[in-house]
Amino acid sequence: MADAIFAEGLVKRYGQVTALDGLDLTVPEGTVMALLGPNGAGKTTSVRVFTTLLQPDSGRATVAGLDVVADATELRSQIGVSGQYAAVDEHLTGFENLDMVGRLYHLGAKRSRARARELLEQFDLVEAGDRPVKGYSGGMRRRLDLAGALVGSAKVLFLDEPTTGLDPRARFGLWDVVEGLVASGTTLLLTTQYMEEAERLADRIAVIDHGKVIALGTSDELKDQVGGERLELVLSDAADLETARSVLTAVSVGEIQIDGGSKRVTVPVSGGSTVLVEALALLNEQSVKVLDVGLRRPTLDDVFLALTGHEAVEDEGEK
Repeated sequence: MADAIFAEGLVKRYGQVTALDGLDLTVPEGTVMALLGPNGAGKTTSVRVFTTLLQPDSGRATVAGLDVVADATELRSQIGVSGQYAAVDEHLTGFENLDMVGRLYHLGAKRSRARARELLEQFDLVEAGDRPVKGYSGGMRRRLDLAGALVGSAKVLFLDEPTTGLDPRARFGLWDVVEGLVASGTTLLLTTQYMEEAERLADRIAVIDHGKVIALGTSDELKDQVGGERLELVLSDAADLETARSVLTAVSVGEIQIDGGSKRVTVPVSGGSTVLVEALALLNEQSVKVLDVGLRRPTLDDVFLALTGHEAVEDEGEK
């Protein structure tokens, strides 16, 4: 499988600030790569380099087999880009917005109009297509913006925080649209601050910090790097917390944490459901009553905290 996106040693500086510090990345054709990282990590700068909006100071990158610097003009006709804010003209109708983009792609009047109608149907905007965009909801605007990124039948699509500011229903709807695009063979590079978005949409996730990729893999692979499972129990009586700590050392593979306020006991374990059954049996022998119990894997939030020491937030530091 060929690489739709390839980067080697990308460096980009803004004065004294190094936004990209030797970034390496490959995205195979027809897959989804999510870029995740803390504030100022380099996610948005990476997208701007890949989409020819910025030239790197050193290193090289190709998208759809074209060099982002030497072949910038040709490359722009091969990609689609949707930024953090819907880039639509609210005084035009949805149809007119898409038709205008088609003219800019030099599709010609007939093809531009036909493509606009195709995309309005694909993105469930037919009924609103002839209404001014100023009356659209936030979710409708984002769908129209994404449709605009696809007017030129892009081989590679870049989505920079595509669902920021949307309510959950609109976000889920946009996810369905994106999944449909990927199923048709589009390659997607996605930056997001929503962990569930990366888990649902991405084949692989690249964690970026200080302008470098510090971890790369599937969601499960990254969680495994952080390490193991944990048993979480909520007891009926806070007086039993120390008893629970004592008996659960038999199944623990690390330090047991106690939260007296919530009567919660967190035990690092390995062995899956077998350990859960064993732990409950040990507590039952000591007459410790358990109100709630669960076997948890690390979340992507845990991955971020472990790998970067930060939570994943928007790249405000890059703006």
